[in-house]
Amino acid sequence: MNKSEIDQNIIDRIQQLEEKYKVMGQDMSSYLDGLLYADYLKYWDYINLDSLLGLQQPKTNFPDEMIFIVYHQITELYFKLTRWEMDQIHKLAHPDISFFTERLKRINNYFEHLCHSFTIMTDGMERAQFLKFRMSLLPSSGFQSAQYRLIEIGATDMINLVHLTRREEFDPYSTVEELYEGIYWQEGATELASGEKTLTLKQFEEKYSEEFIRLASATKSTNFNRAFLTHYADLEGTDELRETLRRFDVLANVEWPLAHYRSAVRYLQKDPEDIKATGGTNWQKYLPPRFQKVIFFPELWTEEEQTEWGKGWVLKQLSGNKKGQ
Repeated sequence: MNKSEIDQNIIDRIQQLEEKYKVMGQDMSSYLDGLLYADYLKYWDYINLDSLLGLQQPKTNFPDEMIFIVYHQITELYFKLTRWEMDQIHKLAHPDISFFTERLKRINNYFEHLCHSFTIMTDGMERAQFLKFRMSLLPSSGFQSAQYRLIEIGATDMINLVHLTRREEFDPYSTVEELYEGIYWQEGATELASGEKTLTLKQFEEKYSEEFIRLASATKSTNFNRAFLTHYADLEGTDELRETLRRFDVLANVEWPLAHYRSAVRYLQKDPEDIKATGGTNWQKYLPPRFQKVIFFPELWTEEEQTEWGKGWVLKQLSGNKKGQ
């Protein structure tokens, strides 16, 4: 490419910019001056590195608390990416199957990384340190991750998030608000002795319940399960979408909670009495999927698969844990 061709390309770009700013009623030369005077963009400024690295503020002097904080922050960033993909699908009344599948694959990739990286939490901290610094975190708990709840709500119909023992109480005419009162995660933050709501749960509901109900109402016809059943369940050529949805179900509702379960067993299980989780959450009955049977896409699983939901993984983990003890 010679100089005259380069010059013409530049002229073409300038003319395009001039048309763009003319429509906006703006003076293009002012924007060009701004571009001329602006400093070069630096990596650390673009990603706000100094701010990012200043967000870790341990409450104790135990070194391993830094691992705990950083990993939870990484988790929330992956959840943000997941919600970013989900929002794009929710905005479409009838998402193209290729778009739907590709965004789901991205989501699955985020969850794959989260599940595989959880050894940072499970094996990466000294148990003695964890059991001490965790007492400074009360009553906060990973249970209070609102983003994870928003992912669940955006993925499926609310009835599939109602606690297993209460689903028969509701019918197709039940409101979102009524279904929310039976949400499964309430069972995970009740006092182990009295069965009353913990402070952890009370604070969580006070801050986020309105947002949860608002999203459930907004995605009543566009959540992933509803989108699949409405537009693709009866079509041919949907095998890839089905398998991608099934993988999302396993990652979010089996592998992710059981990665937490394995960590809880290592740090909190103590014979003859288990140590309470932060916030008093009932992790023994809350984390194992076989107790909750939260399944985003039940129509994609056989009755036997639903009955055995998560059971094999738990037995495998418990067996491996006993061997390691």
